[in-house]
Amino acid sequence: MDKNEYLELVKKLTPKENKARNYLLAFIMGGFIGVLGEVLKLLFKLLFNLTTLEASSASTLLIIFCACLFTGLGFFDNLVSKFKCGLIIPTTGFAHSVASAALDYKKDGLITGLGSNFFKLAGSVILYGIVSGFIMGIVKVIINV
Repeated sequence: MDKNEYLELVKKLTPKENKARNYLLAFIMGGFIGVLGEVLKLLFKLLFNLTTLEASSASTLLIIFCACLFTGLGFFDNLVSKFKCGLIIPTTGFAHSVASAALDYKKDGLITGLGSNFFKLAGSVILYGIVSGFIMGIVKVIINV
């Protein structure tokens, strides 16, 4: 069997993804996280008399904590395989990437394990977020002059 025959066989036997179903599930999960954040924000405002900014911060922290907890308990990966970008794109994906890197390298020690690998997956998000924010700030200054 040559390389082309092998690739054809692999292509034929690889299961096809139902993209419409994946899009719908990701949309539903992303929307659920957004609604959950709003409900938590309202609850924090009503129950603890927090301002909107404080309640928003508290709800975001709770969602991040839950994503890290679910990663540590080991079932966040199963949810990601089902809901894909519905869980990866929001803040939960960033929290998951940091927590999973921390769990993967904890056995190597605090410095060479956690310290050097903590932001291994999330580092590019931070870098390009800062760079794009800087560029947008310059554009805003130029437009407003």
